[in-house]
Amino acid sequence: MKISMDWIHDYVELPAMSSHKLAERFTLSACEVEDVLESGRVLEETCVATITGIEAHPDADKLQLVSFDAGPAGKGRVVCGAPNCAIGMRVPYAPIGTTLPIGFTLEPKKIRGILSEGMLCAEDELGLSDSHEGLMELESGARIGMTMAEYLDSKPTVVLDIDNKSITHRPDLWGHYGMAREFAAAFKVPLKHPFDTAWQQKMRSRFGKGTSPVSVKVDPDSCCRAYYGYTVNGINVAESPQWMQKRLLDCGLRPINSIVDISNYVMLEMGQPNHIFDRQSIEKGTIIVRRVRNREEFVTLDEQTRHLEAEDTVIADGVKPLVIAGIMGGLNSGVTEKTTEVFVEVANFIDAGVRKSSTRIGLRTDSSLRYEKSLDPMMLEPTALRILELLLELNPGAEIEGNLEYDGINLTEWQAPLIDLKHSKVETLLGCSLERSRVREILESLDFGVRETAEGYAVTVPSFRATKDVECDADLIEEIGRMYGYNSIPAQPPEWKIEAVRLPNPKRLERSIQDFMVLHGNAHEVITYPLIGKALLDKVGWPEKNTELQLANALSKDMGRMRPSLVPGFLEAAADNSRHFNRFAMFEIGRGYSASKEDFSCERNFFAAAFYDRQASRFMDAANTADRLLNFLRLSYRLVDPAVQKGKTANLSNPAIPRDWPGIHPFETLDIQIKGKPAGMITTIHPLTMRAFKAKGYCTLIVLDLSLFEEDSRPDRTVYKPLPRFPHSIFDFTVIAAKENRAAAILKAVESAKLKELAGCRVADVFDLGDGRRAVTVRATFFDPEKTLSGEFLEQAQKKLIDAAEKAGYPLKME
Repeated sequence: MKISMDWIHDYVELPAMSSHKLAERFTLSACEVEDVLESGRVLEETCVATITGIEAHPDADKLQLVSFDAGPAGKGRVVCGAPNCAIGMRVPYAPIGTTLPIGFTLEPKKIRGILSEGMLCAEDELGLSDSHEGLMELESGARIGMTMAEYLDSKPTVVLDIDNKSITHRPDLWGHYGMAREFAAAFKVPLKHPFDTAWQQKMRSRFGKGTSPVSVKVDPDSCCRAYYGYTVNGINVAESPQWMQKRLLDCGLRPINSIVDISNYVMLEMGQPNHIFDRQSIEKGTIIVRRVRNREEFVTLDEQTRHLEAEDTVIADGVKPLVIAGIMGGLNSGVTEKTTEVFVEVANFIDAGVRKSSTRIGLRTDSSLRYEKSLDPMMLEPTALRILELLLELNPGAEIEGNLEYDGINLTEWQAPLIDLKHSKVETLLGCSLERSRVREILESLDFGVRETAEGYAVTVPSFRATKDVECDADLIEEIGRMYGYNSIPAQPPEWKIEAVRLPNPKRLERSIQDFMVLHGNAHEVITYPLIGKALLDKVGWPEKNTELQLANALSKDMGRMRPSLVPGFLEAAADNSRHFNRFAMFEIGRGYSASKEDFSCERNFFAAAFYDRQASRFMDAANTADRLLNFLRLSYRLVDPAVQKGKTANLSNPAIPRDWPGIHPFETLDIQIKGKPAGMITTIHPLTMRAFKAKGYCTLIVLDLSLFEEDSRPDRTVYKPLPRFPHSIFDFTVIAAKENRAAAILKAVESAKLKELAGCRVADVFDLGDGRRAVTVRATFFDPEKTLSGEFLEQAQKKLIDAAEKAGYPLKME
């Protein structure tokens, strides 16, 4: 938001200081100034020149060589493409070295081989308007050589660029008058009150008591709180005065015509949006603020068709909608050059209603941004009267027809909030001592009503600060602190003891998993959204739909409910990555949400990891990583094949992945049991599920329900042993098995040899032989801590393993 200091000076006289010093002090006490700009400097660098000659450019049909006389600035010649050049015409001339508003500094430059000595300027090149139809034509009486600043009677203006985020909770600061109040308080100078009660009574007296040509009605179910309107005849639509245009340009708005400019000017001055209709566009002499009855199409001022729903509020006449309430007017209601009668509207709307409509139709305007802040309804009448004052000033022959019409809530019943503020709490929260007179001075300078009590103050909140801004004593203390100056509060160390805090068990578990997966699992951590859509749950085939945990105001259908598990969103992320990488590993730690009759929802912490390869399954990689991770976490666990496990655990549900999920692979699946109970699963994703994502390759998931054990303390029982004195021996052998035979069953058969020197046994590799057969390579490790194993023993031990495998139906592969 841009603030013109020339405008601010209408209401407050500030002490002399540099613009940057002023911006620094204002930042510390009110809101952040992002930049200090100087508008109109180019007008002091340019001057009035007269065209003395025009020649055709020898190498360009559309360019001319224009000679000029700029008086004291000298004579010269420029290359010019403007179509309206004429000998004797007086135009602005920018000499070499002039910096234009677009940030471009003129330098000597050859254009098509001919040197151009500066530039003859159009209005947009001086920042005076958007017009670029030709050179700016000056009055014939303009003195040659005088600066454009002298010609336009204009001085450079300091413009402060305010960070909008720093005033998003302060709707009173979205206008120059509200900003002037802050400047007055920050610099301890009096504020002028041009819109006081006497002025309002004077302006009200301009209205007649006859019947107004346009009546006003506000439906109670609309999002409108209050609505003022009146009619003015005898309007002449022309250019607005130079001073008004300059202030609009300084604040980033383009001048259009006198009526539209008045509307924008008052919005920037009072902070209250408004709308001025062409009176002839209002049919049946009535304005009705209502909700849309059925789905309607509406063409806005930007010539775009908007689709309105029944929840939207419009301002309509007796036949058609004219304005989307609080957002933008219609193409058929705006003021034109032929307008002679206008109807002025100033209204207040419920912030949530404007925000919802604006977001849904995808239209954010300066007006909607202001209404979304929850504007003060008590500012409506002063705004309406200020518009009237400017209309009558710029249209001396204009007349008001009828009275000031109003409908909406009863504004006379509004009661200012009263807050009890204890002086001791002010000093305690701010950490310094303040005189009671200084506290009162600060609050009164911000227009708070203050009455001293035995313990502090009874503070009355003005209406412009009572719109979801100042609600309790802490808000008032913040006002006192910023105006007193946070930099004036003496710095002192905290008075409490600072001690190292031990991380809670869940956080320690989470960091241990992150460390292992990054350092040893070669995986990248990802974060997916906790919101999910029904379409993705259906696509994955996830049994739990979370219909009870849907959002009432979801951003989109794809983010309409809380996720029941990490798996659907995590699997979608893996499928997206599979389109860009042939092989990867990734993991996530996050929450899943389930409906609960007792507590509404139940949250569980999950760990998920994905191992992907476009050519071959990484099931064994995932199983080995899970095995090492669980060891690293010092958990009592087992990896169990659900097809071969026996006993009560065989029928237990798995808390990480439902057993009826169609994405589970029929063969490459292992249960993770913690303390003898299912806590997770390792499974390769079923090919049909991968096909649903149009993903090629193999993806294996590890999913673990951390909430089952994350609160447990896991004491480090690591036993340090000396390095073994004797070597171990590794023996690989390959057996043939049917495709339906599981690797766990083969390992169980080999381990049935019951050799105490067998230190470990695992599957090293799997080969597809075709014809429904697989070759499974088993790696056995032999070790004796007391001696070196002899060759004869190793031969016998190897034979026993092979015999045990053959006896179980897994013959040795001989080829």
